[in-house]
Amino acid sequence: MAVAEGIPGATIAGAPALAGDLKPPARVKFFYSLGQFVESGYLAVNAHVFFYYTAVLGMSGSMVGAALAISLALDAAADPLIGSFSDSVRSKFGRRLPVMLLAAPLTMLTMGMLFSPPSTLTPFLLFLWLTVSKMGVRAFASMFNIPYFALGGEMSDDYTERARIVAWRLLAGILIGVATTFLAYSVFFAGEGGLQQPERYPAFGWTIAAMVLVAALLSCAGIWRYAAALPQPTTTPRPMTARLVGEVMSIMRNPTFLRLFLAMLIFSTSAGLHGAVQNHAYVFVWQLRPEAIQFNTYALLLGITIGVPVTPMLLKRIEKKTAVLIGFATVILSYALLPGIRAAGLFAPTGLEALPWLIATTFVVGLGSGLIFIALPSMMSDAADEHEFKYHERQEGLFFSGLGFAGKAAGGLGLLLGGVALDVLRFPREMGRQVNAVISEDVLAGLIIVWGPACSVLTLLGALVFAPYAITRVKHEAMLTELKRRRAAEL
Repeated sequence: MAVAEGIPGATIAGAPALAGDLKPPARVKFFYSLGQFVESGYLAVNAHVFFYYTAVLGMSGSMVGAALAISLALDAAADPLIGSFSDSVRSKFGRRLPVMLLAAPLTMLTMGMLFSPPSTLTPFLLFLWLTVSKMGVRAFASMFNIPYFALGGEMSDDYTERARIVAWRLLAGILIGVATTFLAYSVFFAGEGGLQQPERYPAFGWTIAAMVLVAALLSCAGIWRYAAALPQPTTTPRPMTARLVGEVMSIMRNPTFLRLFLAMLIFSTSAGLHGAVQNHAYVFVWQLRPEAIQFNTYALLLGITIGVPVTPMLLKRIEKKTAVLIGFATVILSYALLPGIRAAGLFAPTGLEALPWLIATTFVVGLGSGLIFIALPSMMSDAADEHEFKYHERQEGLFFSGLGFAGKAAGGLGLLLGGVALDVLRFPREMGRQVNAVISEDVLAGLIIVWGPACSVLTLLGALVFAPYAITRVKHEAMLTELKRRRAAEL
């Protein structure tokens, strides 16, 4: 049985790693991080979908919210299928890469279509176009991301190294976010009222889609040797139709998975609601030009960037649970403070006067989010170890599909809530394309409450659900020692 070159403890034939020293070199982590472009590119275009279809194309907020919620809910329901399928793949490229290579070009195609609806569509046909194209781009992005995230958990079994791998991926996401934000606000939507002009959106969508495809292919090309040499299960999996229900029931009886799943479900609902009305708040409440809006995104990414190197160092001294709870507290306070003051009418700056306050608030949100985005995914890998320890089953794909399911289903719910909120507030759709439109203060105050304090309350609920999480460093090391003993006995 040949040992995989450069990967201590891994074998090409599929025997389990024994040494517990799976640590990919920097070159592999670099190419792995490029795959984050699929998710970050999706997030870049997704930030504009709600505003584009409501304020620019004039669709009802409830219709847009429903279309996005339907597409995300159907996609989320497919996540366990994708996760289980990627768990069962056996190939010379490893378990995950074949699925990722299939998904990359399909993601590009549907992402471009999302911003290119024919101008002659009726409102109902436009609703169908949005639903189908959004469902397609999210589903195919999931086909890439679920095995991609699971592969990140498989690349190392070390408690801290897993956080480093997530940090590489997140750092890449930050740099990608800066690049796509600059392209959006300084190139495609530059100038007063640029976000309100429909002819600018197709070029933006297709450009980001092409960048996603190139980065995904480069990532796969750079990691395939390492991925192919990672241990693969030696048993032949049962047909998916025979095993999927049992596998899902198996992970659902794991209380650690349920806590992470529900916390992400609620937190993503909050983030989805916040993101749904964000451009509305920036354009109509804070009255920012597109060139100014981008600095809020940079502040968010800067906060997360600081969290990238800090979090792995912090996790050497504190538990992952503590880091995530600190992140939750930071986000909760940031969502509530400035928007709450604005909603009360105590402080109502606009334009460049509002920008420093928004930048500071967004920066603090980024700091808290950095802690959550690095620590929580690595906790899901630890939960997969616990599941193998308890139930003798290794199912990273399903675990990460559960995380993705929660994020997307709840994100869809947040978008639906945002759409309903616009209609309840009677936001004037006919003013969407009007530059410097005057909107009543009652509508603006309601909009800012939805954007801030309402999201703060939801985030607090997510933190309370997460609080009982119980895997500590000591507990994980004990489980890993037993797992290594079992793997050695299997040989």
